[in-house]
Amino acid sequence: MSLQEIRHFGDPVLTTPTLEVIDFDKELRTLIKDLTETMLAAPGAGLAAPQIGVALRVFVWDVDGALGHLVNPSLDLSVEMQEGDEGCLSFPDLVYPTPRSMRAVAKGFNMHGEAIIVEGSELLARALQHETDHLDGILFIDRLSAEDRKLAMKEIRESDWFGLSMAEGREPAVKVSPHNPFGLGR
Repeated sequence: MSLQEIRHFGDPVLTTPTLEVIDFDKELRTLIKDLTETMLAAPGAGLAAPQIGVALRVFVWDVDGALGHLVNPSLDLSVEMQEGDEGCLSFPDLVYPTPRSMRAVAKGFNMHGEAIIVEGSELLARALQHETDHLDGILFIDRLSAEDRKLAMKEIRESDWFGLSMAEGREPAVKVSPHNPFGLGR
C-alpha cells in the first residue's frame, strides 16, 4: 500500500472512459488499498482509479465513517433530485452546487469478484454518482449549470494548482456529459 498522486483537472486520464476489470487478483486488491489510503490521507469522500492515473472501473468511498469499494459499477437512480455542494479531489478547493439523484443503487463487485449491491441516499448517493461519473470520463463540473460552470472555469484558471498543471504541459479538456446533466442517469 502506498499513497498515490491525485491527478488534477487537465490530465487527460480524467476525461477518458475506463476499462472493465477482468482479473480480480492481487493487483486489484493493491489498487483498492492504495485508493483507500490516498482518499483517507487527502481527505475525501471518494476516489476513483482514474484520479490516480489508473484507467479501470474501480472506486472507493468514505461516507459517514463507512468505507467501501466497488468494481465495475452500474447505477440505478431515483427521479427525486437533491441539490448540494460538491467538490472533487481533482479540483482542489473548488466547491459548487451540483444536482444529483437523491437515491442510488449501485451494482457491481467487491475486490474478490463477488457481486454486491450498495444502496444509498443523500451523501452516499452523491458519492456513488460522482465516482461512477469519473469512471465514464465525466467530471462534476460537467454537471453544473452553464452559469456555475463558467464561474468554476474562471476559478480553475486562477488557481495555483492549475497553473502548475499548465506549466507541466497538461492542457485542460472539458468534456460535455453524454448523460442528462441533472443526474437522471443513462
